[in-house]
Amino acid sequence: MGSLINEIDMSSLPRHIGIIMDGNGRWAEKRNLPRTMGHKEGTKRVIDIVEASYKLGIESLTLYAFSTENWKRPEDEISKLMELLIYYIRTQLNKIMKNNIKINAMGDLSKFPSKVITEVQRAMDLTKDNNKMILNIGLNYGGRDEIINAVKNISTDYKLGIIELEDIDELTFNDYLYTKNQPDLDLLIRPSGELRISNFMLYQLAYSEFWFSNILWPDFTEEVLYKAILDYQNRDRRFGGI
Repeated sequence: MGSLINEIDMSSLPRHIGIIMDGNGRWAEKRNLPRTMGHKEGTKRVIDIVEASYKLGIESLTLYAFSTENWKRPEDEISKLMELLIYYIRTQLNKIMKNNIKINAMGDLSKFPSKVITEVQRAMDLTKDNNKMILNIGLNYGGRDEIINAVKNISTDYKLGIIELEDIDELTFNDYLYTKNQPDLDLLIRPSGELRISNFMLYQLAYSEFWFSNILWPDFTEEVLYKAILDYQNRDRRFGGI
């Protein structure tokens, strides 16, 4: 049996895919393992899915890694997540550079430990001129926070005379989002069986196709990604038309 990648129409790929990486804790609990082991296994899937998206030629891939609500989790779990983030950047950065991938952090990094901020900023600085694919990583990210932050920055620029009221439209607003100069989300994927968007990219997903699955993130393989894309390609996207 061949890979589903051979069935994908490469001429109609989603330009921007977003994934809410959910189910790490439940994956571990089902195996009587610490929740942190689920996050560790989930990091391996990040590597696989980034590589698969790159091979397909996806323009932008956005991964929801740590939300503004995740601070409610136990301190030791948060600490382990920070360690895994640093580990991912340090071990994958050379490959990311080789593959011409640009890393873009979405969210308020100021609340993270200094060592995390340093690693993330270093990765963004080193990859800022790469143009094969953009890898957005949601870190202390919330869709509502992103919109409020954009409104504040637009207001500031208006007060400074940088923009006029008449200039503010959808294109202008996009320039104040974390995904500036990127296409809107075409395909939103959420594994783990949850049927909600959890404050993820509220502005960018206005016309996104949603794809939900009961598969937990640590079990999310390249083939599952290909299946999601095939389902996307079989939908009729009318954008409000007939």
